[in-house]
Amino acid sequence: MSNRISTAFENKKAFIGFLTAGDPTFDSSFDNIMAMVKGGADLIEIGIPFSDPIAEGPVIQNADVRALNGGMTTDRAFELAAKVRAETDIPLVFMTYLNPVFKYGYDRFFAKCAEIGVDGLICPDMPFEEKSEADKIAKSHGISIISMIAPTSEERIKSIAESAEGFLYIVSSLGVTGVRSEIKTDLASIMESVKKYAKVPAAIGFGISTPEQAAKMAAISDGAIVGSAIVRIIEKYGENVADEIYKYVKSMTDAVHNI
Repeated sequence: MSNRISTAFENKKAFIGFLTAGDPTFDSSFDNIMAMVKGGADLIEIGIPFSDPIAEGPVIQNADVRALNGGMTTDRAFELAAKVRAETDIPLVFMTYLNPVFKYGYDRFFAKCAEIGVDGLICPDMPFEEKSEADKIAKSHGISIISMIAPTSEERIKSIAESAEGFLYIVSSLGVTGVRSEIKTDLASIMESVKKYAKVPAAIGFGISTPEQAAKMAAISDGAIVGSAIVRIIEKYGENVADEIYKYVKSMTDAVHNI
C-alpha cells in the first residue's frame, strides 16, 4: 500500500523504533524521534497513548500515563507526526488501540493520517477477522493497517500473511511488551511459514533490547522492532534524553544493518 513503508526495507534489514507521543512532553517526543532518525532508524512507530493498553507491559503503560497526564491527545499526536514529517521523509506508523481510532472516527482518523503523511496503523487489539470495516476506510485513504502474527496464530498465519500490507509485525513472545533476557520462541519456523505467503516484509518485535538480540532477529526476518528498551531510556533520563536515544539507536541500527 505505502511506498514509503517499503523504502524502510529496501536493500537492507530495517530497524524500527517506537516511542509514546508526549512522553514525557510534546517537545521531547519530537527531539527523541529526530534522534532516532539521526541514529539511522528506518521506520518510526509513534504510540498514541491510551488508558488501557492491554498489550503493553509496565514500561509502556507508565509512558502512556506520563503522556496522558501531560495532556497528550490524539490531535496532539497528529501535530507531533506532522512536525516530524516536515523534517524527514522517514516512514511513520501510529501504534494505538481501537478505542481511540473508533472514537476519533475511522474516516476522520485515516484522512488525517493521509493529510500529514502517516503511512500506517498498528492496532494490537484489532483482531484480523474483524479489521475489514476499518481496513476498507484506511485503504481508501492510502493507509496501511499493519497486521500482527503471534506465536499462537498457527493456522491463521496463511490468511494473515496473504492479505498483509505495509509490513508484518511478528510478535516474538507470548505476553505483553517488555525487555526480555531471552527470546525462546521458534521464530525461524514462524518466519518460514510467513515467507511462503506474505508479499510484504516481516519484522520481529517484543522483547528486543540489545544489539545482539536485534541482529539475531533481523537475521531470520526483514528487521527488528524495539519499543520498551527505548521507552525505558526515556523513563530513566526524562526530558533531556535525545543524546542517549541517538547512541542507543545507532548501536541497534549498526547491528541490524551490518548483517
